[in-house]
Amino acid sequence: MRTVTVVGASLSGLYAARELRAQGFDGRLVIVGDEAHRPYDRPPLSKDFLTGRADEDHLALADADEIAELDAEWRLGVRARGLDSRGRTVLLDNGRTVSTDGVVIATGASARRLPGAGLSGVHTLRTLDDARTLRDELGRGPRQVVVIGGGFIGAETASSCAALGHTVTVVEAAALPLAPQLGAEMATVCAALHRRGGAELVTGTGVAGLRGTDAVTGVGLADGRLLPADIVIVGIGATPNTAWLAGSTLALQDGVLCDDGCMTALPQVVAVGDVARVGGHRAEHWTSATEQPRVAVTNLLAGRPLETARSLPYFWSDQYGARIQFAGRRRPGDTVRIAEGELSEGAPAEDGFLAVYERDGRTTAVLAVNRPRPFMRTRRELARQESRVQPAAL
Repeated sequence: MRTVTVVGASLSGLYAARELRAQGFDGRLVIVGDEAHRPYDRPPLSKDFLTGRADEDHLALADADEIAELDAEWRLGVRARGLDSRGRTVLLDNGRTVSTDGVVIATGASARRLPGAGLSGVHTLRTLDDARTLRDELGRGPRQVVVIGGGFIGAETASSCAALGHTVTVVEAAALPLAPQLGAEMATVCAALHRRGGAELVTGTGVAGLRGTDAVTGVGLADGRLLPADIVIVGIGATPNTAWLAGSTLALQDGVLCDDGCMTALPQVVAVGDVARVGGHRAEHWTSATEQPRVAVTNLLAGRPLETARSLPYFWSDQYGARIQFAGRRRPGDTVRIAEGELSEGAPAEDGFLAVYERDGRTTAVLAVNRPRPFMRTRRELARQESRVQPAAL
């Protein structure tokens, strides 16, 4: 294999490039990215960067020395528009092509938008450019902010806006935010963080439409209410960036379909990160984006499946001064109990708590709020438990 092209200058794309060099690939390495920026860390965008506690220098994932050591050809600010799988060619939207022997697909996902999002004052928060624009607008004085979506991005952004002194309302269509991940009981507890942090949480109703002519002035809800708004932040999930692969013969279904080793149906083509549906699951979490590249590169260089990427699910979120951490495989019907700490009026107490999920006498998952040490101990035990009983591939 003389040339490998990584499509996506993202977190997972950078980790794939690192793995290629670490695993002995010394050929031509091409990294294609649609943004003009070198790889940067996205989680701080909704937190420290938005509040001004971190600048752009703190977001960089690689310094100048590492960039030089990778010895890669960087094609930044240009989109991939096609993959000629027969000719092993990546087509770029500037009219150029990259002939390659292997491909790592790491194109990530794009924020979903609402109709009417062309109004000024309406934002998504997925990229550095998104965060720059939103931070500038939030810095112009107190605003009425409506955040649509109570998931991780929505909750973290709402937390940052409240910390900056803005009036914040979070709208969640479901009865509870994060219920699919945490279950109703613990989702109720974590939802109380909004109230404690000074934000209003509106649940159980969707958005009928945005109001305004040139600039947004409000958010109309499905139940007839109208929420005044100077700024609207849309955090309703993301769509995997697979449009450029149409016609490539790759199987696409809410991402690029891969086996448990991140290998696609095309020889010498693997996928990692938010765009990859690995073993039947697509995970938009930092941990998956950093763990999958090692397995994918191992299998790519070998030309056959040697390893699998079925690690224990794990995610974290920082909201209103609380760190929420979750690991494991919770299923409906699991029981949950607080093993350490306590609640205060239905919300996490200041020193947090640790909750464990159980099924048939076995711990299946763990949730912690501001209890990192006991959480890590339980997470390690869950990982050991999973390694002893390898789950079947989906």
